[in-house]
Amino acid sequence: MKKEIIINATNGYIMLAILLLSVASGVFFVAQAYAILGIVSFIIALFLIPGFFIINPNNSKVLLLFGAYSGTVKVNGFYWVLPFYSKNSISMKARNFESERIKVNDKLGNPIMISSILVWKVDDTYKALYEVDNFEEFVKVQTDSAVRKLAGSFPYDQFEDEQASITLSSNFEDVNKSLEEEVSERLKLAGITVIEARIGYLAYAPEIAQAMLKRQQATAIIAARSKMVEGAVGMVEGALKLLSNKKIVELDEEKKAAMVSNLLVVLCGDKETSPVINAGTLNQ
Repeated sequence: MKKEIIINATNGYIMLAILLLSVASGVFFVAQAYAILGIVSFIIALFLIPGFFIINPNNSKVLLLFGAYSGTVKVNGFYWVLPFYSKNSISMKARNFESERIKVNDKLGNPIMISSILVWKVDDTYKALYEVDNFEEFVKVQTDSAVRKLAGSFPYDQFEDEQASITLSSNFEDVNKSLEEEVSERLKLAGITVIEARIGYLAYAPEIAQAMLKRQQATAIIAARSKMVEGAVGMVEGALKLLSNKKIVELDEEKKAAMVSNLLVVLCGDKETSPVINAGTLNQ
């Protein structure tokens, strides 16, 4: 596989001086009635003009001579080459690309919406122009393909796969690293360097988003309730132990059970409780 060749073109200012000299010579010879020499001077000037070109910072020119790759000029400046060369410009600047949101299935088959953000630049101008048909379109297609593969490699979350060590929704650093490696490998053919690749958007597909939200809410409620019950049991245990140690009141097993039940209702309930004052004995 052929690679990029860096070349140095002729200084444009030197050739510009020769061009001006040829024009001046042509005018002089015509004025002196040396028509043939004047015509030759003007032909030389016309021959020189198409060879001039300018390279701005972070740009390059790829030179072809009769279909054969001759090299790439990357240093910014004013240059000249033979007019027979065809010159193709390629920007070496970093570019942003945000893919469209696409619907794919994660590792568990759940439909999700996902997009990516890619920062890239051309590194090898020969590969970018001549190894692929359209390198910008190549970047878009291969990025989408890499995102689809990534989404199918990991579950969205751990609700259905608790053994998953990496999920799309939580392990962003690992997921982005996998995406960057996958995209870099695909774009290497086009001489493109990936500076950064990351997930730009991630969500369940609309048809299951509401159901998944309810599941997440239910899971959160269960976890909160579990924590509340655990704390309430500890508080009840401490209360009974404190009453017993200080001998404030003697409670048999039935009264302890009633007290435990009441305290758990108060501590674990999701609404405020209304106290009922017992004006009689504990047995009433």
